[in-house]
Amino acid sequence: MKNIIIRADDLGYSKGVNYGTYESVKNGLINNVGVMVNMKDTLHGLDLLKPFDLDIGMHTVICAGKPLTDPEKIPSLVTSNGLFKPSKVYRTAEYDVVNLDEVIIEIEAQYQYFLKIVGKKPDYFEAHAVYSANLLKGLEVVAERHDLPLLPFDLDLNPVKFKNNTTITTFMDSMKPNYDPYRTFADTVKFALASPEDNVPMMVCHPGYLDQSIIQQSSLTIPRTQEVDFLCDPKVAQEIEDKGLHLARYTELS
Repeated sequence: MKNIIIRADDLGYSKGVNYGTYESVKNGLINNVGVMVNMKDTLHGLDLLKPFDLDIGMHTVICAGKPLTDPEKIPSLVTSNGLFKPSKVYRTAEYDVVNLDEVIIEIEAQYQYFLKIVGKKPDYFEAHAVYSANLLKGLEVVAERHDLPLLPFDLDLNPVKFKNNTTITTFMDSMKPNYDPYRTFADTVKFALASPEDNVPMMVCHPGYLDQSIIQQSSLTIPRTQEVDFLCDPKVAQEIEDKGLHLARYTELS
């Protein structure tokens, strides 16, 4: 039986996102959830998911909300008001604006807080929204320091190494025009059926409902609601079963 992963990112981003994630866990397919530990609604989201047996990942943040480090210690990551720089700053920069030493400090702070509020090491360890070589290097440093299951990201269908014996290929189209989660799911299933068992396709979702907080903070809006409906559609679960696929958790991979 071949594996596929369907993951929910952004728990904690807003109460609306938390409720959409809750719905996608309780009545849907989600068994892997990434937590943004620095957001004001993080604890609310974790409380909602307490009844469920899930893999919980650390969705490291450097482009939303407040840092967990004194802003004066990480000037490359923050604006003049002490908040993280928005993701568009990183996307439009001509060079990597992230200072490696500074980002390691913030990643370590987020990891220590994750341990405090979740009560265990993350089941996977990765980053939110920003592509930066120094951010990725910082994640590698902290992952090696604490023996964490680092999950690099690549949105060009290049497989990345996870743990010792698994590669993961990412399918995430929610930021593209005319997004249809069913189409992305079909591509994920097609890849799973055609690939070796140790190359696992991963569909990354961002389920959520829209509230004022998420509308003000995020450019990703309507696709979040689309994904809640998709993830809770019994026809999707039935297709996974009919195709003989296993909806895997990161802790099941070696």
